[in-house]
Amino acid sequence: MILTVLGAAAGGGVPQWNCACRNCSLARAGDLPRMTQSSVAVSLDGTDWVVLNASPDIRAQLCSARFAPPGLRGSPVKAVVVTNADVDHIAGLLSLREGTGFDLWASAETHGVLAASPVFGVLSDVVARRQMSLDQGFSPLPGLTVTPFAVPGKVALFLEEALGAGHRMGGQTVGLEITGDGRRVLYIPGCAALPDWLLDRVEGADVLLFDGTVFADDEMIREGVGTKTGARMGHVAIGAPDGTLQRFAGRRIGRKVLIHINNTNPILRPDSPERAAVEAAGWEVAQDGMEVTA
Repeated sequence: MILTVLGAAAGGGVPQWNCACRNCSLARAGDLPRMTQSSVAVSLDGTDWVVLNASPDIRAQLCSARFAPPGLRGSPVKAVVVTNADVDHIAGLLSLREGTGFDLWASAETHGVLAASPVFGVLSDVVARRQMSLDQGFSPLPGLTVTPFAVPGKVALFLEEALGAGHRMGGQTVGLEITGDGRRVLYIPGCAALPDWLLDRVEGADVLLFDGTVFADDEMIREGVGTKTGARMGHVAIGAPDGTLQRFAGRRIGRKVLIHINNTNPILRPDSPERAAVEAAGWEVAQDGMEVTA
């Protein structure tokens, strides 16, 4: 199984266009790699691909040699799987409206959001909207099975007024278990808590791509760029007590990769103590273009 990180950053990317925090300033100066918004492509043969989350940057992400059209007109992207209705996971669908067919897999809740917004009506009739059900596997490509499962999370920001901002379990935020060719990959770009059952589910995976949004719960407040904590946004902090490093310690997992990384996160700086801490715990920090073979 081949996994290509199309984008490794959380919403806004690095640098975020209107931010001059330390990491964004370093990225503008060329001292840190630039990162687009979170999305991953999966394939078994390097020819046909499934995209996990369609970020607003997807056009630029797909304009590379690996994803070139197979003929005069066409696409190597056979399916898109969306884990929630966050803008940075669905906005890229509007860039995939060019008359090339693909299957769009999402939960009933996410399909409801898309159906309620007239702008997503621009998706061509050749885009098949397919509903995925929790804990039921489906095959977006021959030989590849994806099983969605609920993880602790929250609804998209633009739905909070109607539905509330508290954490919940259901189809609003899902993780994906991907199996094929005898390998097992877990993709969980958003997660608000780490209960024992979730750790047990991840146990033994060949690859885990996990929510790396913030290192400290209050880091956006410390940086002076926001008022929300990581928990308020629906993300578990990497370095917090009962956070990612502590809770995954000792678990049997092949490769552990942090993805969906906020522009404020100090793990983006190779010389930071936070980066040293995640690497000492056996985690990798995703970058755009990173390829992982499971």
